[in-house]
Amino acid sequence: MTTHPTPSERARELVRGGYDMHVHIDPDFVARIIDDVGLAHRCLELGIAGFQMKSHYCSTAERARTVNAAVPGVHAIGAIVLNQAVGGMNPLAVEIAAREGARTVWMPTVNSTCEMEEVHSFAPGAPMPVWMKFEVSLREAGVQAEPVAVLGPDGKLLPAVLKVLEVAARHQLVLATGHLARHEIFAVVDGARAAGIRDVVVTHPEFPSQNLTLHEQAELAERGALLERCFTTPYTGKASWQHVFEGVRASGVENNVLSTDLGQVFNPPVEDGLALFIDRFLEAGFSEEEVHMMAVENTRRLAGVTQ
Repeated sequence: MTTHPTPSERARELVRGGYDMHVHIDPDFVARIIDDVGLAHRCLELGIAGFQMKSHYCSTAERARTVNAAVPGVHAIGAIVLNQAVGGMNPLAVEIAAREGARTVWMPTVNSTCEMEEVHSFAPGAPMPVWMKFEVSLREAGVQAEPVAVLGPDGKLLPAVLKVLEVAARHQLVLATGHLARHEIFAVVDGARAAGIRDVVVTHPEFPSQNLTLHEQAELAERGALLERCFTTPYTGKASWQHVFEGVRASGVENNVLSTDLGQVFNPPVEDGLALFIDRFLEAGFSEEEVHMMAVENTRRLAGVTQ
């Protein structure tokens, strides 16, 4: 059994009132470390205000409403990811999710063009992420998904993407870039801002399939995006802690938001993730005010909480 670190009491206190806007929990397509109601109870005990449930394959808006009814005092949030299971770049799916209470729409993740290229080019026998194993199993079952494109041959956003941005702007959803490639990210960020979307989030910019340079991260912040730092990315060795810290400094603390991306059975408990992340930032020399801004103030902004 893997032994994971325990958050400090200082970090536990600093994260109170914050939201984890990126978790993968049961029910899901693979086993997860905790279910949504269980996590709600743990957040209530620790003073974490709420969390947003991310599924690569379906909207979680209805689940969130059920969790909120079951565990008063914690704010569970629904979202939708535009992979092929919901029709890909499907404005109707976004409209329905928004009317059901979803807060965030993610651009494609497991079915993004760059991730699908990786699935097809993965060396036989090499260790795969859990989502990639699932995608391969779909292919073997004869129900393989096609990549979800966001740009046309001319490099411009496709009409379906523009319609999704229009729907997201009308409902003032958060627009997150998912697992898009770097050139797609810039186009989507600019398109979302032009459509009138207030909160645009660049999902884990140091993740291998994004791998944005420090200059690119700073430029995206200047264009009005928030940079989402996910705990699992450095914790599992996909990027160095130092690279994450440098990215935050390059783009400005005020333009960054912390989340965990937790829920995997081999990783720390979901409810510990934000506090563990804070501990690492404090060790790196960030102030309590700075980590509070990223872990509480900016997460509450994305959750739609005004107080």
